[in-house]
Amino acid sequence: MNAFACLFLSLLILTTALQLWLARRHIACIRAHRGAVPMAFAADISLEAHQKAADYSVAKTRLGMTQGVVEAVLLWAFTLGGVLQWLDAAWNSAWPVLMLAHGALVILTVFVISGLIGLPFDYYKTFVIDARFGFNKMTRAMFLLDLLKSTLVGLALGVPLLLAALWLMRGAGDLWWFYLWLLWSGFSLLMLAIYPTLIAPLFNKFSPLADETLKTRIETLLTRCGFKSQGLFVMDGSRRSSHGNAYFTGFGAAKRVVFFDTLLDRLNADEIEAVLAHELGHFKHKHIIKRIVLMFVTSFAGLALLGWLAQQPWFYTGLGVDGASNHMALLLFILVSPVFTLLLRPLFALYSRKNEFEADAYAAQHASARHLIEALVKLYRDNASTLTPDPLHSAFHDTHPPASIRIARLQA
Repeated sequence: MNAFACLFLSLLILTTALQLWLARRHIACIRAHRGAVPMAFAADISLEAHQKAADYSVAKTRLGMTQGVVEAVLLWAFTLGGVLQWLDAAWNSAWPVLMLAHGALVILTVFVISGLIGLPFDYYKTFVIDARFGFNKMTRAMFLLDLLKSTLVGLALGVPLLLAALWLMRGAGDLWWFYLWLLWSGFSLLMLAIYPTLIAPLFNKFSPLADETLKTRIETLLTRCGFKSQGLFVMDGSRRSSHGNAYFTGFGAAKRVVFFDTLLDRLNADEIEAVLAHELGHFKHKHIIKRIVLMFVTSFAGLALLGWLAQQPWFYTGLGVDGASNHMALLLFILVSPVFTLLLRPLFALYSRKNEFEADAYAAQHASARHLIEALVKLYRDNASTLTPDPLHSAFHDTHPPASIRIARLQA
């Protein structure tokens, strides 16, 4: 075992242990505050609802702990356990000439194995945990149909991209990583443009907002804030879950405003306007564009690093692979990157929470802070979001500020 293998194995153990420790802290914090509703929410959230949220969060966290251990063992098996080496040899025997097909099949096989191992966790989350707490509306037939659709869409979009990536790695010279970055950036922008009209409707029904009074009010807010979209749509989220949400989707002229039907059922017009004003705050502060730029910068740095690692023999041998190859370089980089970047999560989460505070402040200026607070309290209650997360766990995992801090800022 070379030095890089020792480093990888040590980090895999340490990051898994860190995740488990954070999860245990989170559970302990939630349980410690389960007996009383935080003072700021006592007038609006019952003890029963607070305890439901606590139990729901604990159940999801426990499932995440088990899944994290399984994924860590699977990663070890793929790399130092020799599974990747075995798969590579097996496909090489089957496809000795077609190198691009061989490499693509190795990568796709790994993704299929990972997906199949993760599938029971998704099933348990949907049909056991969410069902127990009254959130799941999906049937098993719908679950399987969604799985089939997402698999076919993933293959239709991913296989050509994967083949193009392997082709560039093979024939574009030393700067293949730069050309691959251009390809990936263009593909990402294309997905942002076509997702609202071509992909999302495969999974949900989107209908124009029918409430004319609410529509007029929202369009007035959009005009006042200088936002143009292709329309206001209601998504049939209630077919799958009772959770509620609202969001912008699309890019450029393809932007849409989407409301879950469950959200419209729970909030009044003032609260809906405040929630939309929050989403408009993201647009006005250019958070979406900034995140796209951040994605481009990080992918550029990552692919540049991959371009260097692909030439280092120790990168392959340290991860259980005997010989260097383009597809193994790409696959190993995808698999092990999360282990080496876990400690960067709090930085990205901190940046995301900063954006949420800015969007809240914008909503307070262009709608009503009081109505946004009322909407948030309803959403925290109805979605069973814990009001008492562990601060350190939240720093790693939560892209939105804790409820108490967020509402305290709005009240101020």
